[in-house]
Amino acid sequence: MKIAVLLYQPGPNLNPLFQLLGRQKGVDLTVYYRNSLGVKAEYDPAFGVTVDWGVPVLGGYNYKILRNYFLRPSDQFWGGMNFGIAVEIWRNKFDAILIHGWNSLANWLAFFTAFLTRTPVFLSSESPLNQEILKSKWKLFIKKIIFGKIFFPYIAAFLYIGEENRKFYKHYGVPDKKLFFYPYAADNERLMRESNLLKPSRDKLKKELGFGAESMAIVFVGRLVIQKNPLNLLTAYEKLSQIKNLKSKVSLVFVGEGILRPELEKYIKKHNLKNVILAGFQNKINLMKYFAASDVFVLPSGMGETWGMVVNEAMCFGLPIIISNIVGSGSDLVKNGENGFIISKGDIDKLAEYLKFLVDNPEKRLSFGKKSLDIIGNYNYEKDVEGILKALAYIEKND
Repeated sequence: MKIAVLLYQPGPNLNPLFQLLGRQKGVDLTVYYRNSLGVKAEYDPAFGVTVDWGVPVLGGYNYKILRNYFLRPSDQFWGGMNFGIAVEIWRNKFDAILIHGWNSLANWLAFFTAFLTRTPVFLSSESPLNQEILKSKWKLFIKKIIFGKIFFPYIAAFLYIGEENRKFYKHYGVPDKKLFFYPYAADNERLMRESNLLKPSRDKLKKELGFGAESMAIVFVGRLVIQKNPLNLLTAYEKLSQIKNLKSKVSLVFVGEGILRPELEKYIKKHNLKNVILAGFQNKINLMKYFAASDVFVLPSGMGETWGMVVNEAMCFGLPIIISNIVGSGSDLVKNGENGFIISKGDIDKLAEYLKFLVDNPEKRLSFGKKSLDIIGNYNYEKDVEGILKALAYIEKND
């Protein structure tokens, strides 16, 4: 089967997936990227710094980076003038094409050309229902018509990344027979292997990274932007630091860059907060050290955090997780009171309360971490490939 995939850019979590898919018997895979951002070290506007992932992001499968004719390529709609995708679909007569999202001109060129050539389209997206229903009623009404009556009926199969994404498709009328599990997965095998190598040296790593060997380390990973609410975590940490007789010292590390860094620095100075580290952007190799040295992972994001791949990565290192109820992966990855906690967005008091609970109960941190490992084991590349192959079998049967 000749399969095409259309994505925005290469990434460290995509390479192993497509290598595995390309090795499947009977699969002839070509992956098309709309730009080459991330292939080499260069400035990434999303992070605000020069990004070098430190691990391979391309290779081991057939791929092509499409020329973008827009003067300033971006992930916005008009920033995707990759007209070549239409030619590729027309010439190659694919048995199916997997298109991620619908927010780019290139994607709509692919949809239209696939329709003309009668190429079955598999659609993937990150849209979670828990965020969708918070949008205005008139927008939802219009989308019900466009998605439910016009767009989605022409899609051959839908690959959902998690429970909220599945509910999103169901909300717009997609039948169960067209839904296939395609989990948002990290490179679990590599991450768990590195965790096993690094964890025996945790005390040394804590000192090396400035945590303090005896402290419970709280880690946040992501861009320092309003959407991710890093100031909420810093405020909760301030509340925690005011509590007397904690059973452990506590440290907080922010891994990432963004426009809120000056505000975080100002808050730290104003409130004289100790043991707070702003580590800046770290590539995938260095990031693993921070996960291995940490004890709790927190992501208090709001709207726009459609999944949160860093949650997967933290769980591969056996960390308890605290996230907001807006984060798209919560329904799948966080079981309240079993491997972490889900808080209402902006509930700083509850965040501080749960952090105190984990400080005072080291045995719970361990049991939560073990549960994280159990859960994340089901979100892997093998399941992704299985979902694609099941979708292929479905369209063959219903051709």
